[in-house]
Amino acid sequence: MADSINVATITDANFQSEIADNGGLSMVDFWAAWCGPCRLIAPFVEQLADEYAGQVKVGKLDVDHNQNTAAQFNVRSIPTVLFFRNGQLVDQVVGAVPKPALERKIQEHLAA
Repeated sequence: MADSINVATITDANFQSEIADNGGLSMVDFWAAWCGPCRLIAPFVEQLADEYAGQVKVGKLDVDHNQNTAAQFNVRSIPTVLFFRNGQLVDQVVGAVPKPALERKIQEHLAA
C-alpha cells in the first residue's frame, strides 16, 4: 500500500473522522491492489503527500474493502482521486494521469 507516512489509510469506518471532518483540503485515491493504472499513479500520490505535508491531507481507500464509501461517491472506475475541502467533495480526477495533473488540482484548490 502506501510507503509514505504522509498517506493515511482511509476506510469506511474512518472516512468521517479522517476526511469529512477535516477542516482543509484532502485528496483521496480510490484504488485496488489488482488495478494496474492504480499502481501507476501510486508513487505520484505518495510524492504529493510528502511535498504538500501539512497543507493537504492525502489518503488511499481500497475500494475492494471499503465499498460503502466508494458507492457513496459514485466511484465506478479506478483509479479515481477525489478532492475534498472542509469535508465537501469539490473535484475529481478519473484514470491514470501524470503527476502534474494531480498537482495542478491541488494548487487550484489550495488557492481557492
